[in-house]
Amino acid sequence: MGDVASVISRGHLHLLDRTRRELEDVFVAMGFTVAEGPEAETDWYNFEALNMPPAHPARSLWDTFYLDLGQPETVVLRTHTSPVQIRLMELGHLPIHAVMPGRCYRRETPDARHLVVFHQLEGLVVDREITFAHLAGTVETFANAFFGADIHTRLRPGYFPFTEPSAEVEVTCTICRGAGCRTCSHTGWVELAGCGMVDPAVFAAVGVDPEKWTGFAFGFGIDRCAQMRHGIADRGVLGDADARFLRQF
Repeated sequence: MGDVASVISRGHLHLLDRTRRELEDVFVAMGFTVAEGPEAETDWYNFEALNMPPAHPARSLWDTFYLDLGQPETVVLRTHTSPVQIRLMELGHLPIHAVMPGRCYRRETPDARHLVVFHQLEGLVVDREITFAHLAGTVETFANAFFGADIHTRLRPGYFPFTEPSAEVEVTCTICRGAGCRTCSHTGWVELAGCGMVDPAVFAAVGVDPEKWTGFAFGFGIDRCAQMRHGIADRGVLGDADARFLRQF
């Protein structure tokens, strides 16, 4: 059993690591740098600096694992890689064009598209005269480069407390090529990311002047990207005990 578990772990991690490197390559080619941060974060970095003060209702969007460190509910396993954005902006080295890959944790109900532990790649651009058009063009360019020229994106209005306006990024389902299937809930589209223009309140939290600087942020699921790129209908199989499947990667 130990040998089988080792193969499963190596296969899963190899696929995610390879996908992460491929994602990084796409964004580095677009002029981004790569940054990383800790997986255990304070409440300030994970929530408060991202425009979610204590008791803010938006926190219910992220069911969270709190750690038994310090005062109760002050240290969490990060629910997204957005805290790295805060750490970058705190340094004050502007402009910023960076992507931030890493592992995240949420109390999800596992299904075809969701896992408790997942891997995310966030992006942050802070520069002068950045608009929503730059954001839309960036995600479309990424989708064409990573999934193929026939895969496109669409942006639906969404809500995130740290961006305004905000949108959900959907891509053509690579399983059914837009015809509709279980993975895309028979819509032809799969949600791949959240995005939006950085909220001025976030800039204020890190000492960036929103009158001089604007920017956008996005967050892609690396697991989801791997699923879509390789045509895996059910993401749950990435963690199943089937070494035959994982040996492919």
